[in-house]
Amino acid sequence: MKHKLTLALVAFLIGFSAFAQESKVFDNLSLPSKILSMDRKFAIYLPPGYESSQRSYPVLYLLHGGGDDQTGWVQFGEVQHIADKAIREGIATPMIIVMPDANTGRRGYFNDVNNEWRYEDFFFEEFIPEIEKRYRIKAEKRFRAIAGLSMGGGGTFFYAMHHPEMFSAACPLSAALRNISFEDYKKGLAENKVEVKNPSTLEAYYQRHNALQQIAANDPKDMKSVRWFFDCGDDDFLYEGNSLVHIELRKKEIPHEFRIRDGGHTWGYWRTSLPDVLSFVSEGFHQR
Repeated sequence: MKHKLTLALVAFLIGFSAFAQESKVFDNLSLPSKILSMDRKFAIYLPPGYESSQRSYPVLYLLHGGGDDQTGWVQFGEVQHIADKAIREGIATPMIIVMPDANTGRRGYFNDVNNEWRYEDFFFEEFIPEIEKRYRIKAEKRFRAIAGLSMGGGGTFFYAMHHPEMFSAACPLSAALRNISFEDYKKGLAENKVEVKNPSTLEAYYQRHNALQQIAANDPKDMKSVRWFFDCGDDDFLYEGNSLVHIELRKKEIPHEFRIRDGGHTWGYWRTSLPDVLSFVSEGFHQR
C-alpha cells in the first residue's frame, strides 16, 4: 500500500512540477515595420514549459477591439489566467498567443482606402514572419489560428477570407461585420472628409471589406479550408451583421459553428468566449 501511495505521489509531483513551470506574458514588446515606418508593439503569452523545453508550439493570433491595444486581452481579457486553466484542464493544447497593437498611428486592421496606411500588408508581410522567426512556432497553416473581438472580430473574419491559406481556424467574436450599401459607404467617407485619391478603385475596396460580398465572391473550397467559429451576444448591437453572415455561409454550405449566447458587447462576455475559442482551435491543431 505504501509503495502504491509513493508512486502516486511521485506521479502527482511530476505532473505538478511540469505545470509549475509557469506561463509568461509580455505586453510591451515591439518590432520594426518598414511598411508602417515605425516600431509596432505586441503582447505575447508563452505557455507553461516554453522556457524549459525545445519543442515548437502552435500559435493563436488574438486581435483586440476598437479603443484597446495589445494589452487589452492581457488586462481585461485575463488571457493568462484563462489559457493556463484551459491547458491545465486539458481542453486546450499548449500554444503561443500573440496580440498585436492596431490602435497606434491609425486604428484598424486594414489598409486604408488610399493604400497609404498598409496595416494588413504589415501584418502578413512583416508581423507574422518576424513573430514566427523570434519564437518556437510551428509556422504552417495547420498550426496557425486567428481570433478577435469586435473590431478584431472583423479583422479575424476578413484576414481569414483574404488569406485562407494562412489559418486553420478563425474565431470572430462579436465581430464588426456591418454590411452597408456602396452608396452609404461613399456617404460615410464624405461625411468623415476622407479624400479618395483614386475613385476607380473604391468599389473594389468596398467589396473587399464587405462581409457578404466576400462570401459571395470567394471560392467555397478556400472558405471550407478554414474552421469557423462565430460567437455573439443576444444583446450585442452587432448581432445583425453576425447573423447575416451565418445565414449566407449556410446558403453556401460552408461549415461553421455559430453561437448566440446571453450577453452584450462586454469583456464579461468575451472572457467566457475565450475558453471555447482555445478548445476549438486546439481541435484543429490536433487533427490528422
